[in-house]
Amino acid sequence: MDEFQTPGAGESVTTRCCIVGGGPAGLFLGYLLGRAGVDVIVLEKHKDFLRDFRGDTIHPSTLELMHELGLLDEFLSITDKHLDSLNLNFEGQQFAGPYFTHLPTKCKFMTVAPQWDFLNMLARHAKEFPNFQVHMQSKATQLIFDGDRVVGVKVEGLNGDYEIHADLVVGADGRGSEMRIDAGAEIIEKGIPIDVLWFRISKQADVTDNTLARIREGRMLITIDRGDYFQTGLIIHKGTFDELKQEGIEAFRNRVVGILPTLADGVADIDTWDKVHLLTVQLNHITNWARPGLLFIGDAAHAMSPVGGVGVNLAVQDAVAAANLLADPLYNGTLTLEDLKRVQQRREGPALKMQRLQVFAHQRLFGGHTAPGKPISISWGVRKFAKLFAPILRRKAGKIIGLGFLQEHIECPKRAPKTVVAPAK
Repeated sequence: MDEFQTPGAGESVTTRCCIVGGGPAGLFLGYLLGRAGVDVIVLEKHKDFLRDFRGDTIHPSTLELMHELGLLDEFLSITDKHLDSLNLNFEGQQFAGPYFTHLPTKCKFMTVAPQWDFLNMLARHAKEFPNFQVHMQSKATQLIFDGDRVVGVKVEGLNGDYEIHADLVVGADGRGSEMRIDAGAEIIEKGIPIDVLWFRISKQADVTDNTLARIREGRMLITIDRGDYFQTGLIIHKGTFDELKQEGIEAFRNRVVGILPTLADGVADIDTWDKVHLLTVQLNHITNWARPGLLFIGDAAHAMSPVGGVGVNLAVQDAVAAANLLADPLYNGTLTLEDLKRVQQRREGPALKMQRLQVFAHQRLFGGHTAPGKPISISWGVRKFAKLFAPILRRKAGKIIGLGFLQEHIECPKRAPKTVVAPAK
């Protein structure tokens, strides 16, 4: 991917908004602010966006935003699969899950798309606006303060250390946010009992249903169909990965096949632990998203668990709300702390509601009170309730997963003219 020339060692750059983190929240916000004529720089510490096992499920709420921006057809061309409903397989029995066909959106389905393709697409279009820059291989290391106010960040760049001074710094650097640590943000942890092991398994057999979760003998497997392979996640009790390693890679492969026998041929792909990636599941939030000159959004403000695959979509909703509320004050140079607080006031409630549902899922559906080493289980009472009220629950769950608790729309102005971006040499 072509990139802007990053500053040299010792240089100082001034902009209206500096966004730390080139994930979905950071790039979406950068795109919208650039589109609104606001000078904005996005910092991404890696050389590209190509990192596997990131959130890839894009829900109707995000697809609606792409439609509103005129980017939907291009985005759909990079997606792997469209799912208008989801299923659960419990002990070999198929159960119909949430569906999206009733939603008041252009796309009544969710998609699976490589996140790096999504981010590359956003960055490519954002660079058509003269106000937008993305600095790759540029890591924000420290906030710059003037008294109590954040006025910029120190950066380790490709050409040496430099500084960016800005009216606003946005921490969109994910669940491991160093910016929120530097800011001394209070983090509220919600104890959850699972981790996820992610790995690829090539498709050697025809498995074409929309089943994302499979539970057998107390073990749970997530299978995301990526065409010629499954992006696969094995749910384990938190902190037990080292114990599984001691059992050996063959025992691990047998565990996977025991849940879904049709993976027997492809499971040979997992021939080393290097191909198994541990996602330490976090579920937390910070109490204060805003302080003078600083705002947190996305996972940096509220780290979500994988339940429902909502993380990317909530992050994008945060970005849209932030752009809607802040584009004009940033453009006019009138930004205040009250402007920043309005972003938290709008987005905190929907995020915390979703987290409460995730806590319920972890504690009740996935054996939150089960001791380590014991099978993950779904209680008889929960299964009975779900069966009795299946039609209502499927419709309601589809709306919550598909749209969240507060759907955002593009309201920030479009001021910036598009420029022709020269092809990379």
